[in-house]
Amino acid sequence: QVQLVESGGGLVQVGGSLRLSCVISGPTFGTVSEAWFRQAPGKEREAVAGARWSGGNIRYADAVKGRFTISRDVAKNTVYLQMNNLKPEDTAVYYCARGYNLRQPELLDTGRYRHWGQGTQVTVSS
Repeated sequence: QVQLVESGGGLVQVGGSLRLSCVISGPTFGTVSEAWFRQAPGKEREAVAGARWSGGNIRYADAVKGRFTISRDVAKNTVYLQMNNLKPEDTAVYYCARGYNLRQPELLDTGRYRHWGQGTQVTVSS
């Protein structure tokens, strides 16, 4: 059984930084892609960043380009989201996700991810 557990959320002021972590355990079922999504109150879940580690393909949503970075530590089975220069509109519940055999254009496609974490709240105060 694949499990994803996020942590690192919290309350931060505008312009501040946070690093989210997602520890992933369990078997894999193909070439792995991992991603971060977010969902604000009253809004649909949206992609933040996605990566197909084999081949080094990474995509970011336009809203976070230049501010957020997705990375991973293979030895720790952990995926990270470094978030800098945070804005009030970044306030949301952040979810990590894992999918398999995604092509580069699919890395930000919610429907292509099979396993999801429970989410961690990020609140940016102005």
